[in-house]
Amino acid sequence: MSDHKNFYITTTLAYVNAAPHIGFAAEIIRADVIARVKRLTGHEVFFNTGTDEHGLKIFRKAQEAKLDIQDYCDNLAVKFNDLKKILNLSYNNFIRTTDPHHLVAVQEFWNRCLAKGDIYKKNYQVKYCVGCELEKTESELINGRCEFHPDKDLEIIEEENYFFRFSNYQKPLLELYNNNPDIVLPHHRFSEIKNFVEGGLQDFSISRLRTKMPWGVDVPGDSEQVMYVWFDALVNYISCLGWPQDEKKFKAFWPGLQVCGKDNLRQQTAMWQAMLLSAGLPNSLQILIFGFITNQGQKMSKSLGNVVDPFALVAKFGCDAVRYYFLREIQAFEDSDFSEENLIKLYNADLANGLGNLAARTSNLLEKNEIKLELEINNDEDLAKKFIDQMSEYSFSEALKTLWDKIKESDEFLSQTTPWKLDDQEEIKTILKPVAQNILNIAYWLEPFLPETARKIKEQFSAKQIIKGESLFPRLG
Repeated sequence: MSDHKNFYITTTLAYVNAAPHIGFAAEIIRADVIARVKRLTGHEVFFNTGTDEHGLKIFRKAQEAKLDIQDYCDNLAVKFNDLKKILNLSYNNFIRTTDPHHLVAVQEFWNRCLAKGDIYKKNYQVKYCVGCELEKTESELINGRCEFHPDKDLEIIEEENYFFRFSNYQKPLLELYNNNPDIVLPHHRFSEIKNFVEGGLQDFSISRLRTKMPWGVDVPGDSEQVMYVWFDALVNYISCLGWPQDEKKFKAFWPGLQVCGKDNLRQQTAMWQAMLLSAGLPNSLQILIFGFITNQGQKMSKSLGNVVDPFALVAKFGCDAVRYYFLREIQAFEDSDFSEENLIKLYNADLANGLGNLAARTSNLLEKNEIKLELEINNDEDLAKKFIDQMSEYSFSEALKTLWDKIKESDEFLSQTTPWKLDDQEEIKTILKPVAQNILNIAYWLEPFLPETARKIKEQFSAKQIIKGESLFPRLG
């Protein structure tokens, strides 16, 4: 994690061709944890997310639904913004690529790349995956189909469009990678993109004919063309900071940290970085590439129809239980399989029988024996150091394990000392005070992961007379 006092983090923008699914939910929850940890350690955080609303997929989806395109986008943008409440997210900016300010910023970005000599026009023919909104070479195809959208036929695009001189940026990108050995994590994804760039770069199309695809940002000075969706969408990472008008805010927070899925590797770590170099702007601070969430071993995606609804999941298990499962069980940087059965097992073992049970029996003994305490929040320096070190490496599951090891340690201490068998109040207090202090320390660092649970525990265990209260996590049958 960066040590700058100001800290900027952004997710990818959710593509509004379908309702939210748990793949994006997991991505934004991880980003939320990073943002909350940064705030907890004294940083001013700008946390951006939003919706990507242009391109051929959106155009066709709106036509299928027989809706005005803007109305179609408006309806789905609301659903994505609703994730903030159900997942208890702390982002402070929600950008839409149809926002007027973003349109102005994209056109300014285009003009800067044009002035650099990196935009030109030519006729071309290419195989195109509508699912990725990307051109595909033969070497990227598996049995003639896109790796990420094997259910979709590739389309042949033949027209005159504007191109970005990606081929000019092989050497600058490799220098960027060499000078910033942690710019892409995990390292095996970094190796993957370096190999891609070392193999040679092909210029890519950055516009479409308006007659074929009218839903996009106008190309400056050419009414017959609209911008290619990826060129438009990537600029959101700086337009959300007020660029180019608000130079002060932009310089205060950029460059920042980006998080995305592995199907965004090329776009985020090569195309966008080359575009920034062309526009004369600083490159991204770091890009985290997350793995996919699979369903019975198969990639979970809107196009395959095997997605899980995060709204239904939260309604069934609660926000913090869902957050805990995604952060502890689902691996951030590798593919992981979603299982409701495993969620229930983890809930009962770690939340109900672990944290919930420790808080309940400790508070019950304190109330029953009328023991008053004065505790300090976050007085465990060793726990703090270990937690921060793990989060500096984005080890979400390991950071949670550190907290749960502390829970286990406290449980074992209570089992060994059996304060419920004692009669002397001072002796009971001597046993329970360090356990209650541990619970309060755990809650402090738990806040980025389970914000509502942490709030309840801090409120409960900060009182002089701690009382039992309601169960944090009733056991699931």
